[in-house]
Amino acid sequence: MNPNYRVQFERPALPDLTRHYTVVDMHFHSRYSDGFNYIRSIAARARKLGIGVAITDHNAVQGAVNIDRYKDILTIPGIEVTSAEGAHILIYFYDIESLVDFYETSVRPFMGKDIMASTSLAMEAVIDRARRYRSVVVFPHPHCAVYTGICNPMFSETRQARLLGRADGIEVINAGNLKRWNMKCALLGFNLGKTMTAGSDGHNLFQLGKAVTYVDPAPDRAAFLDAVAAGRNGVIGKETHLLQKGISNGYKLGATIRNSPHTFEKNVRFSYTVINSKSRQVRESVQRKIIDRFRRKTG
Repeated sequence: MNPNYRVQFERPALPDLTRHYTVVDMHFHSRYSDGFNYIRSIAARARKLGIGVAITDHNAVQGAVNIDRYKDILTIPGIEVTSAEGAHILIYFYDIESLVDFYETSVRPFMGKDIMASTSLAMEAVIDRARRYRSVVVFPHPHCAVYTGICNPMFSETRQARLLGRADGIEVINAGNLKRWNMKCALLGFNLGKTMTAGSDGHNLFQLGKAVTYVDPAPDRAAFLDAVAAGRNGVIGKETHLLQKGISNGYKLGATIRNSPHTFEKNVRFSYTVINSKSRQVRESVQRKIIDRFRRKTG
């Protein structure tokens, strides 16, 4: 492990890393959304690993509020909001009171039928409301296999660019994502010149710390978030292997089964959009070849 490299795709050597840096898993879920574990278990595991943690439940804050009471652990108040379009966005706050106020005014009134469903707020509105607070806005898993990443065909390229420009950072290593998607996320982060974060996106204790964000020793939450917001951080992590992904997804299924009609509808819309996008690309490619052939013949 070489901390001089900003992005490292390898298993974090946490005992060594925590001796020199402040280390935080910036994306973890509890039982308050679709995670498997209680807060007390997550806190105990974070303490054992010597790392901080951000509980970023889907459209919920009780887990973040509860872990904030553990003063011997560095905790980052956060939430993963599902926009009306189905894409996710991570928002980190400097204090728990701001997170709770954001939730009460900008999430709860716009909730869907289930905690895992989309809110009724468009992505632009979510960002606008987050900007009313001292916060750090990050797009998680922007490239992934489904519609939950911002870089999907349900957003036009123009709108994607505009939204990405408004964020503070990009999650470039998500341990629950595939390696090829994380590589695209890292390239996106470098090209945009944004701050880059990492988190396990864990739903079970064995995933905690699989991907982490680290900064030079930060004495408190504000110092850590200031460093991340300014891009004075590194990220390191490795994707969980297929078996672990299967176990984690099995636990998530129970939490999302009630939301299956909503999820099914979103997946159908996404699949339809992807098929149309691919068909359009094929048509445009064929048209370009015909035009090029015509130009060669008449040139």
